[in-house]
Amino acid sequence: MHADDQVGEGVSAELAAFLRNADDGRPVTIAPSVCGGCGGRVFSVFVDDVEGGAELVCAGCGGRAFIADSEEFWQDADPGEACCPCGSEEFESAVAFSLAGDGSVCWVTVGLRCHKDGATGVYADWKIDYSPTDHLLPMI
Repeated sequence: MHADDQVGEGVSAELAAFLRNADDGRPVTIAPSVCGGCGGRVFSVFVDDVEGGAELVCAGCGGRAFIADSEEFWQDADPGEACCPCGSEEFESAVAFSLAGDGSVCWVTVGLRCHKDGATGVYADWKIDYSPTDHLLPMI
């Protein structure tokens, strides 16, 4: 891990390590996805792996939320539901925000850990090429 990495409370060690290893060496802030409605941490996830973007649907209450700036581009997206090789469609989700030298977000990576078998993977990632980016960090 990079000396400047920050991992939020509630991110499993397996998912944090996987996201850290998927990065290109820049410092990252890794944050867990938590439902704003019920506090749930298990989601169905819809991803657009062409443009980049992700939408979470809480398994507990059905609440929906977009990750980072996904909602801005969702109308042009062609999302598909994330599915683990084991067939499960429920995941723990965490987001790694790669940071540039000035602390701005330059890349968003969505990592998922299967709720059934624990397998981890990157299901979506996209570049951020605008500034300022501070508003993205709480959008998980």
